[in-house]
Amino acid sequence: MSDGPPETLKKFVFSSKYNLKGEPQEEQLEVIIPELLQVSYSFYTWPSAPVLAWFLWENRQQLTGKKILEIGSGTALPGIVAAKCGAKVILSDSTTLPKSLNHTKRSCQLNNLVLNEDIHIIGLTWGLFLDNLELIGELDLILGSDCFYEPSVFEDVLVSVSYLLDLNQGAKFLCTYQERSSDWSIEHLLAKWNLNCQVHNISNLGASAGLDIHRLVGDHSIHLLEISRQI
Repeated sequence: MSDGPPETLKKFVFSSKYNLKGEPQEEQLEVIIPELLQVSYSFYTWPSAPVLAWFLWENRQQLTGKKILEIGSGTALPGIVAAKCGAKVILSDSTTLPKSLNHTKRSCQLNNLVLNEDIHIIGLTWGLFLDNLELIGELDLILGSDCFYEPSVFEDVLVSVSYLLDLNQGAKFLCTYQERSSDWSIEHLLAKWNLNCQVHNISNLGASAGLDIHRLVGDHSIHLLEISRQI
């Protein structure tokens, strides 16, 4: 008998009518994500994650060989998609949440990703710069889905991203977030940490594969941001 909440397996299917060369050829990727709905937010796949994962899938030709860090990975859907598309991925979550890190590991195992070979997992706490930075190395891209869920952590997220962008000239932070209040904003923090922000239009995301973006996000307002160092 299990002494914890029951695990639910959720399947995400990503498809395309064209291959990486742009030739008419159907391609499909299935990702299985375990969820524990009665525990905490990091054990559930929030609506922002599939949006980011679909964006990565549609741009998978740019991911091969790229060095990517996902922060606040949780169930790690975007990072796993990136790894399946040929990127060298490090997944991370707070060092203070070992159960979340174990759950991230479970997600990798369910998708046949070999730890420390196909994908890596580390503890990384926002706002702290002594946590495992030596294990990260060079980066091309930082990922984050729904990291801006609570105003008290907004600056911790952005100062961590700013620090990593300083170490990796030309790298970008690609993130999705769910708008929960019109009063919450990161604009002043972007200016404070000398960061640029580009908003991607996701209204046609997945349309070529027959995906209805409204069915994906439901009634939520999801935004896709690309944040980089201001030059």
